[in-house]
Amino acid sequence: MFQRISRVVCMGVLLAGAAVASAEEAVPTPADVYGELFEQVQLKAVFSDSKAFVDALPNKPPEQILTEYRERRKQPGFDLTKFVGENFAPPPNVASDFRTVAGQDVRQHIDALWKVLERKPEDQRAYTSRLALPYRYIVPGGRFNEIYYWDSYFTMQGLEESGRHDLTMDMIANFGWLIDQYGHIPNGNRSYFLSRSQPPFFAAMIELAAAKEGDAVYKKYLPQLVREYQFWMDGANALKPGAAHRRVVKLADGTVLNRYYDDRNIPREEAYKEDVATAREAGSASPEIYRHLRAAAESGWDFSSRWFAGKTLATIHTTDLIPPDLNSLLYQLELTIAKGCGLTADAACAKEMKAKADARKAAMTRYLWNEKVGAFTDYDWRKKQLNAQVTAATVYPLYFNAASKEQGKTIATTVRANLLKPHGLATTTISTNEQWDAPNGWAPLQWLAIKGFQNYGDDQLAATIAQRWVGKNLQVFKATGKLVEKYDVVGDSAGGGGEYPLQDGFGWTNGVLRKLLAMYPRLAE
Repeated sequence: MFQRISRVVCMGVLLAGAAVASAEEAVPTPADVYGELFEQVQLKAVFSDSKAFVDALPNKPPEQILTEYRERRKQPGFDLTKFVGENFAPPPNVASDFRTVAGQDVRQHIDALWKVLERKPEDQRAYTSRLALPYRYIVPGGRFNEIYYWDSYFTMQGLEESGRHDLTMDMIANFGWLIDQYGHIPNGNRSYFLSRSQPPFFAAMIELAAAKEGDAVYKKYLPQLVREYQFWMDGANALKPGAAHRRVVKLADGTVLNRYYDDRNIPREEAYKEDVATAREAGSASPEIYRHLRAAAESGWDFSSRWFAGKTLATIHTTDLIPPDLNSLLYQLELTIAKGCGLTADAACAKEMKAKADARKAAMTRYLWNEKVGAFTDYDWRKKQLNAQVTAATVYPLYFNAASKEQGKTIATTVRANLLKPHGLATTTISTNEQWDAPNGWAPLQWLAIKGFQNYGDDQLAATIAQRWVGKNLQVFKATGKLVEKYDVVGDSAGGGGEYPLQDGFGWTNGVLRKLLAMYPRLAE
C-alpha cells in the first residue's frame, strides 16, 4: 500500500492539478443551517463575540428552530435576543474558572490543566458546528473549544514533557483521520473551518512522535502526508508562469512556491459582523477582501500588518504574498515524504521528493531572502518585490534548517536589533492594535526561534529569548494563577489587541512553557 502511494508521488500525480474534494460543500455550516436567522444574530450582535453563536448549543433540531423563527419574527414585539436565549445555550468558556492550587509549581499547574482542556469523543453534542473526532484531543481554552491545527504541535511539546505521549498520538490520529475524511486538516474541527487549513505542522508532529515511536510512524502516516501535500500543491502543474491557483503560485521563471488561501470568499462566520465592517471600510465591491481575511486566518496570524498594503486591516492582501513560514513548512513536508518513501524502499520517490525540497530551499533564498534587512520576508508575487518588514516569520527557515549558516548569523543579528524585547520576541516591529503585531509575543514563535537559533549554533540568543519569555509567563502566573494566549513582551500587561479579549487556558502557552522549563530548569527557580 505504501509503495503504491509513494510511486504515485514519484510519477508526479501530486502536482497534476487533480481536483481536490471541496469538503466544505458537503458539510453545512451555521450560515447554511440557520440562514436569515444567522445573519440577523450576527449583524445585530446578539452575542458580543461573533464566535459565540456559531459555537452555541441548540436545544432542539435546527430546522425546528428556524421554522419557529420564521413564524415568530412576524409577530409584534418579537425579541431576537430573547428568542436566541430560549433556543441556544452559549458555548462554555474553557478553563476560565481554573485556578492553581496555592503554592503549586507551574509545571504541576500545567499537568493538571491538561485534564481540563482534554476532550473525548463522547463529549460531542448534537446539532453543533463542532465536527466529531474519533480520538481524544486538547483544546486551547477560553473561547476556543475545538482542536486547532497548528496550536496542537506546540501543545504536544508540553504533553511530551508531562508524560502524556498517549494524548500526542491520539491527536496525531485525529489529524490523520481529518485528512482521510476531508482531504486536508482544517483550521479546526468546526464546519465553518473546512474551507481552509492552517500552517501545515503535520510532518513536524510525525517527527516529534518518531522520537518515541521510531520510524514506523513515518510509514503509518505516509498516505496522509502525501494527501496533505496534494492539498497544498493542487493545480501546480496546470499553472502558467505568473499565475496562481488556490495555494500555489508559479512565478515568471517557472518557480513554484506557496501562499495562504481560503476556498471561500464570503465573511468568516465566526467573525461575520467584523468582516462586513472591514469590507465596508475598504470600500471594495469585490468579495476578494473576504478571501484575504480568510487566508490570513489560515496563516494563523489573524491579523498582522505583514498582510497589509497600507496601514489598516482594510488594505489586507494576504493572497498576494508568498510567506517564508509556509514555504519552510512545506520544505519540511517534502523532506518527510522523502523519508517515508525511503523507508518503504521507494528510492525513486525519495529522490524526487528530496529534489523538490532542494528546489524549494533554493527558491526561498532566491525570492524570500531580503539581503537589505537581513531576514526572510514576504514576497509580493503580483508586484514582484519583497516586503521590507521584519517579522518573527524569519525564524521558520532556521527551525526547519532551510537557511544557510551565513543567513542564520544574519538573522540572529537582525532579530537582536529589531524583535528582541525585555520579555521575549515581538511578532513584528509595528504596533497596530492587531494581535499579531508588536508589542505582542506568542508562544509558538518563541519556541521556533529558540530551537531555530540552537540549530544554527547561537545558544546564547536562544537562552536569552527563553529566559525573558519564561520570566514573563511566570510573572503573570504568579499574579493571576493563569497562563494566557499571548503576552506583551515590552510592557507589564499580559497581551491585547485583536477581535476578542485575551483568552486564558492556554494550550500552546502551556506546551511551550512546559518544554522550556525542561530545557532550562533553572528558570523555574
